[in-house]
Amino acid sequence: MSLMYIIAMIAVVTAVTIVTRFLPFWVLGRRKTPAAVEYLGRVLPYAIMAMLVVYCLKDTEVMAAPHGLPEAVAVLMTAVLHVWKRSTLLSILAGTLCYMFLVQMFF
Repeated sequence: MSLMYIIAMIAVVTAVTIVTRFLPFWVLGRRKTPAAVEYLGRVLPYAIMAMLVVYCLKDTEVMAAPHGLPEAVAVLMTAVLHVWKRSTLLSILAGTLCYMFLVQMFF
């Protein structure tokens, strides 16, 4: 690939990224955020987290050893920590570390 092709490709990707980031602000201006967007802003984080939980636990073997014990402990730790501290990042990080520790050291 020539240097001009690479520079042109980077310029196009940059322009498309900038346009897609700023387009909602250009279209909506300084008007009030539509109710549908506010609703999605409230609901989608919980829906995404629920889908991630289902995706992470879909292959858990509960009929064979260790019967999903590391997953259950990690999910319980994540839930308790989130209710206690109300920090999504902290609870997900701690749950992931707990799961990885249990799997690497005990199971």
